[in-house]
Amino acid sequence: MEVGGGGSDKGPVSCGSWIRRPENVNLVVLGRSRKRGDASPSMLEIFSFDPKTTSLSSSPLDKYVMEEVEGDLVSIAVHPSGEDILCSTTNGGCKLFEYGRDSNAKLSARKLTPLEGVGPQKCVAFSVDGSKLATGGVDGHLRIFAWPSLRVILDEPKAHKSVHDIDFSLDSEFLVSTSTDGSARIWKTEDGYPLTTLTRNTEENIQLCRFSKDGTKPFLFCTVQKGDKVVIAVWDISTWNRIGHKRLLKKPASIMSVSKDGKYLALGSKDGDICVVDIKKMAICHWSRRLHLGTCIETLEFCPSERVVLTTSNEWGAVATKLNVPVDWKEWQIYLMLLGLFLASALAFYIFMQNSDSFWQFPEKNQAAATKYNTFFGDSQSSEDPFGPVDM
Repeated sequence: MEVGGGGSDKGPVSCGSWIRRPENVNLVVLGRSRKRGDASPSMLEIFSFDPKTTSLSSSPLDKYVMEEVEGDLVSIAVHPSGEDILCSTTNGGCKLFEYGRDSNAKLSARKLTPLEGVGPQKCVAFSVDGSKLATGGVDGHLRIFAWPSLRVILDEPKAHKSVHDIDFSLDSEFLVSTSTDGSARIWKTEDGYPLTTLTRNTEENIQLCRFSKDGTKPFLFCTVQKGDKVVIAVWDISTWNRIGHKRLLKKPASIMSVSKDGKYLALGSKDGDICVVDIKKMAICHWSRRLHLGTCIETLEFCPSERVVLTTSNEWGAVATKLNVPVDWKEWQIYLMLLGLFLASALAFYIFMQNSDSFWQFPEKNQAAATKYNTFFGDSQSSEDPFGPVDM
């Protein structure tokens, strides 16, 4: 539910993300910007999440107040380990925060020399395996680093006119980046080599981009706008050929996300709606209309272990929304089902053996017939041989 919306004294929420902890415990980190006409500073806050009530805690577990010279928070990315949080600011470049795994963990800031004073980064993202970091600047500068060594893999000042969106593939082999001019490029993350530019028709603008994450379908999803028509287009990443498209949200999208298991894709609109798509069917399975009424959704991210999405906007703050999708089987439920099937099979086998003419147990009704049958033919082992011994 809502935590500190636009009317809060703490300021509007400009960005946010989930933090995965051990044993499927999840936290939320939010970046708050300064309110217009207010001298209150921007800050980073950590909240606990209750999956039973689908809500964030009313007060933060920890917070870090940003220095005034750093400006407002622009974007945020959390390392898969949950211990590193990277933030981009309007004035101070990027800043790293370390957050331990223990219950009394505190945010501690650390400078990143290669990313100091680089200007606001529209996009920051860690690879799925956590071995790489990518940043895309408002000035069009694209960077890829090895993590945590910060060895420079790619440093391209003129990758785009202005970076609009970025995403790593599931195997961390590729990075896709889109531009405000409608173009999209694919990069090899091992050496930063520009692999290809996605093809598009005249007047088409490729905007948002996300790789598939289920491990079986090597696809790239992009929102493509032509005039007032918006579709989700799909590229095969083995050939980089466009293989189809479908119109789903039917309005301009501000952000796109794919669930950790790759089953669902979510779109957030510029007027506050979200829709969730079943990727296997490419059909909408959840709608939340007017979730952030009249406001562009800035953050949209699936919870790592629950069918819940986190959304943020400058006007309405942060909202956790439970999805109306089929409930996933838990691991213990699968084992319980298998145990039940085994016990049912054992019981059926026992009943069958008790009521069948097995070799070891004949029903009583057949024993009289067997006695009569033996009397008529005699016992071959106890009766005398009618021919007697042969006297040679």
